[in-house]
Amino acid sequence: MKKIYTFILILILLFILSQEVFSLTIKLGSLAPAGSAWDKLLKELALEWKKISKGKVIIKIYPGGIAGDEPAMIRKMRLRQLHAAAITSVGMNQIAVGPLSMSAPLFIRTDEELEYILEKATPFFDEDMEQKGFISVMWTFAGWTYFFGRKPIYNPEDLRKQKLWVWDSTPKIIEVWKKAGYNPIPLAVPDLLTSLQSGMTDALLASPLSTAAYQWFAIAKYMCDLKFAPLIAGIIISKSTWEKIPEDIRPELLASAHAIGKRISGETRRSDAEAIEIMKQYGLEVCEIPKDEYVNWYNILQEYFDELIEADFGKEAYEMVKSHLEEFRKNEKSQK
Repeated sequence: MKKIYTFILILILLFILSQEVFSLTIKLGSLAPAGSAWDKLLKELALEWKKISKGKVIIKIYPGGIAGDEPAMIRKMRLRQLHAAAITSVGMNQIAVGPLSMSAPLFIRTDEELEYILEKATPFFDEDMEQKGFISVMWTFAGWTYFFGRKPIYNPEDLRKQKLWVWDSTPKIIEVWKKAGYNPIPLAVPDLLTSLQSGMTDALLASPLSTAAYQWFAIAKYMCDLKFAPLIAGIIISKSTWEKIPEDIRPELLASAHAIGKRISGETRRSDAEAIEIMKQYGLEVCEIPKDEYVNWYNILQEYFDELIEADFGKEAYEMVKSHLEEFRKNEKSQK
């Protein structure tokens, strides 16, 4: 009888060990607040990957900046303290050269242009990131960015009078804002609300959905209706983690992520519009820009644009994106 029990125990232990060998928990960091549209879709992705892998690939999500801001998440991935992250092109730009070029100011103008650029340009960045130890499993649209301020913003001069929050991981952009006569205050995203409350900052550049979700609009209650640039985001996984996933299920996992990415794009457009209407109900005022002010915004940006191309956008990446954009506009024009 003892031999039978011993044999059963060995079988149980072998089963447990086999489950450990063929299971993988992926710790994924995200700045998206818990319960937000982004967070819900990340959870849906986790469920799909679990189903596809028959329970062998588990995504554990750390939302709302629990794992730190984007530079911190990337650093933790390099140290293998984190395996994946949902980040914007600002974070992507710290890995590959040039993803931020897709978010160049007043460059891409429409949803259609953006969809075309994401399809054509992202393979270029995927290759660069893989060489640096990261796998991109999704690119998506995370909203058009607008200026929000403590005081109304109609023109560049209105913005100069306010302390503007900028990402603390973009030193060249900070330098360019200063040269242009603005007062940029570099901070991590999780610190922005506190800085607005204390008066350290007055204005920010963000999507409506983010501004509503983080409650920044409670203080920065004036929205400039200038569609400044698209915010692009995605999910990256460390290459070492990705290679632990059985090769035969990777294509299906990628297909699942791409499908979720398309849904995020659509959900973002709907949620941004809803966020603006909800914020209006709680005191948000939209500053409609006179047509002649668009030229002033554009001229201010162009004066310092070349510096950004070299430092943050990457000349090769920017020219590649520009080429695809011109191609799209040419084809669109010929079809009219």
